[in-house]
Amino acid sequence: AMLRGLNIRNMLLIDALELEFQPGLNVLTGETGAGKSILLDSLGFVLGWRGRADMVRKGADLAEVEAWFEVAENHPANEVLRAAGIPVDDEILLRRTNTPDGRKTAYVNNRRCTGDVLRALSACLLELHGQHDDRGFLNPKGHLDLLDQMAGIDRGDIRRSWAKVATLKKDIDVLVKELSKAKDDEEFIRHSLKEFNELNPVEGEDDALDKSRRLMQAGTRIRESITKAGDVLSDQGAEGSMMDATRWLQDVADQAEGRLDGALEALSRATDELADAQNGVRDCLSALDFNPAELEQVEERLFAIRALARKHDVQPDALAQKIVDMQAKLAALDTGTDRLEDLRQDLERAQATYLKKAQALSRKRIKAAQVLDTKMAAELPPLKMEAATFKTQVTACDPGRDGIDHVAFEVSTNPGAALGSIIKIASGGELSRFLLALKVCLTAQAEDITLIFDEIDRGVGGATADAVGRRLLTIAGEGQVLVVTHSPQVAACGDHHWMVSKSSKGTETLSTVIKLDAEARELEIARMLAGDTITDAARGAARALMGKG
Repeated sequence: AMLRGLNIRNMLLIDALELEFQPGLNVLTGETGAGKSILLDSLGFVLGWRGRADMVRKGADLAEVEAWFEVAENHPANEVLRAAGIPVDDEILLRRTNTPDGRKTAYVNNRRCTGDVLRALSACLLELHGQHDDRGFLNPKGHLDLLDQMAGIDRGDIRRSWAKVATLKKDIDVLVKELSKAKDDEEFIRHSLKEFNELNPVEGEDDALDKSRRLMQAGTRIRESITKAGDVLSDQGAEGSMMDATRWLQDVADQAEGRLDGALEALSRATDELADAQNGVRDCLSALDFNPAELEQVEERLFAIRALARKHDVQPDALAQKIVDMQAKLAALDTGTDRLEDLRQDLERAQATYLKKAQALSRKRIKAAQVLDTKMAAELPPLKMEAATFKTQVTACDPGRDGIDHVAFEVSTNPGAALGSIIKIASGGELSRFLLALKVCLTAQAEDITLIFDEIDRGVGGATADAVGRRLLTIAGEGQVLVVTHSPQVAACGDHHWMVSKSSKGTETLSTVIKLDAEARELEIARMLAGDTITDAARGAARALMGKG
């Protein structure tokens, strides 16, 4: 990735500024207070970094920063874009605005996004290193990552192995809890199943029993009326009358010249319907014909089924399924112990596999640590730190997703002195050079990410500063490095040079940045050497430094 441009409007002391950065070593210089930090603050703002709140220039109603990066098709930043549903192109355009009341809005490739997306992109696109660098080498939590990156270690395999161990442990915990609960419930389940088996409820039985019970209860109330109706319809009643009427009409039908044929046909149909009615009455009376003991038996079973359903908090029709569920629980209890033993054996094998892989990974890290220490031993003397010692400590830690190793970078700045944390042992200038040496050793060139060094050369001068500049140039390689510096030796090593200056416009003070050509660059380096009064000697010294660069 490469930072190609930065547009800033109404940010702090900047009203409007457009910068186009180049590959290689980009140097930014300027007097103290000129506004170099504003550039980094603005870049950090558009990348979603958490910084100062009062970013809007006094009197402006909106501050805005745009930054665009050139990226390769397979760059990790494109994966961040795809995950966020943002179109992918050969450039990534970031834009973020801020209002005086603190409302911030962010866009990537003209799509609105969250600050989290900006920060995820930032991690892929740019690194900032300085004396207060807590995002990179000074954060011990990241030392393992840095060593693995240098060694080309892929942690996917160890993480999959750890995930398998963790999954098996979780499965075992769940099963142990299930078995424990099932064991507690076993006596209740067996007692309940005995009750179920004794009663043996059938699906749909509750409804059938209820209907039978209601019919028998109603029988005593409706039987008398039904019997009376049956008597009226019998051969002593309607049936007999209809038979008499039919016989009498048939006797005279021949003499009525056919006028009774219709009546006889109707009586025939009525007789058939009457027979159906009689059959229905007889069937009903037969159904109502029950023994009082039978009603008692029906009610007793119906109440027993409903009581069992209430006991187990289910509907009566669900009792049959409840039996199946309880039988399944008992079966699970019977087979659970065997499954638990199988899982524990699987866990033992998975842990052995994990440990084997972790130990192999540990050996690779120890070897990589030795390589890094050797590289650092060669890198420190040119930075005028012949007496310093750097040691990559690889120690055992509790097993985890990244293995069994803890990695820490430790240093000693004086012969015979004890090693300690890099941030606690080194002074400002030493710390800067340690960081620079580490970057040289861990990153051959900045092809995939833009590197920014913020006054990393503070506290050093002369030949040491010159060595720092040359190392920065080495890191730039075919990639891109931005360095904010007060050192003329470092500035002289740059491929491109920008100067930050401050000027007054009425009652307003503004910062601006201009790119220097060869002559202007000579004057700026001479100013850095001599101060406000630029002498011929200072210009000669500047030319000499630039000849080195």
